[in-house]
Amino acid sequence: MEAVGTLILKLRKLLHSRGRTRDETDEAIQEAFLRLQRYRQARHVQEPEAFLVRTVLNAIVDEGRRRSRWRSVPLSDVETLPLVEAGLTPEDVLTGQQRLRTLRTGLEQLNARTREVFLLHRIEGYSHAQIAARMGITVSAVEKHVAKAALFLTEWMDRA
Repeated sequence: MEAVGTLILKLRKLLHSRGRTRDETDEAIQEAFLRLQRYRQARHVQEPEAFLVRTVLNAIVDEGRRRSRWRSVPLSDVETLPLVEAGLTPEDVLTGQQRLRTLRTGLEQLNARTREVFLLHRIEGYSHAQIAARMGITVSAVEKHVAKAALFLTEWMDRA
């Protein structure tokens, strides 16, 4: 367990040196561990630390791309954006709706506290520190709840 803590500190230092905030760093590290977990389900990872370093760097690049896409639409044009992507078939829409129902069912399987922490973080956009202060728990506890929920939901959706 100590090795994991040391690795997390290394990853935080790496991301901070690249100008990332604590929240961005925590998100990227969490995403990297989830990707490692998913990858290990089908393949052997010879160098987990190298995998995690590459993955956190990829995660921050992916996040930057997502943010730049949202910023590229002027606020005045938001009302004209289509609610459904033009190329989607009715089957695609139905599949998406079914996945949302499956996700909702998975969320219901979580204990109330883990679900609340996860929704505050992923849906409401609260930082780990804000959630900890709001709920009267430690940042570490928030991190564990978010990771537990994300891992459970990833596996839940994979099984569905």
